Amino acid sequence: MEKKSLFNKWKTGLGKTRTGFFARLFASKEGINEAFYEELEEALILADAGAAVTERLLDDLQAAIKEQKISDRETARTILAGLIARTVTTSRPFPADAGAAVLLIVGVNGVGKTTSIGKLANGYREQGRKVMLAAADTFRAAAAEQLGEWARRANVPMVKHGEGADPAAVVFDAIASYKAKGCDLLLCDTAGRLHNKANLMNELGKIRRVIARELPDTPCETLLVLDAVTGQNAVAQAKAFAEVCALDGVILTKLDGTAKGGVVISICEQLKVPVRFVGVGEGIDDLQPFSAELFAQALLANEAD
Repeated sequence: MEKKSLFNKWKTGLGKTRTGFFARLFASKEGINEAFYEELEEALILADAGAAVTERLLDDLQAAIKEQKISDRETARTILAGLIARTVTTSRPFPADAGAAVLLIVGVNGVGKTTSIGKLANGYREQGRKVMLAAADTFRAAAAEQLGEWARRANVPMVKHGEGADPAAVVFDAIASYKAKGCDLLLCDTAGRLHNKANLMNELGKIRRVIARELPDTPCETLLVLDAVTGQNAVAQAKAFAEVCALDGVILTKLDGTAKGGVVISICEQLKVPVRFVGVGEGIDDLQPFSAELFAQALLANEAD
């Protein structure tokens, strides 16, 4: 997808956040004054950027404006976009972009976990990757059937067992099929019962050990799926999951359905893990690889951009 088209998708996806909090602020012809900083602070907080990162962004913005003797809001907007992009930028490479990889997808029920796996499978298959799905959520009734429907839509193979089966056994069999079929990307669904942390920790630990033993040379990342609509509750949920397993990244769904898009900034700042994908629409191709630059530009964009 060309850059302008991709930017427009991001701009539309962040529309509720931008028009709710930032559009009027930067459209104003007033100069840089105390009211501007107060309104910007309120906008960032209400967009769920988080108090600590909001304070730091404002301090850095004020310092840059003073140093460069800036008096117009348009230039201030450009500087702020750069500061936000820097905050949400990661230097950690994503193994799935470089070659064979295993992605262990975790998250509570209802956040769009299974849908995200289906969209990832479709996107990677369209890129020419050979994708395998493992239906390792054997706890929730009909979880495998739901994932199976996405496997059919994405036209990728899936391995499942019966309800109540050992999730690690599902992953073991999926790896055997993955090897036999010459696949290069394994996406594993998992149960989302965070209320029973000990069981979930044991379950995920067992799955990781199976992956490490059977695919010792293949990198594995644990990605947490969060619902952007829940704002700071998503951050709290992420912290709870981080107590159960080591998180390598985040998939943020429903960014187009919320005015709390600033939660991306809060997640990157507080969790110190990268956002890998974001949902900017309901279509099968609307789960996009995260771009710090596009996110920051779209968040603060003018309608004319």
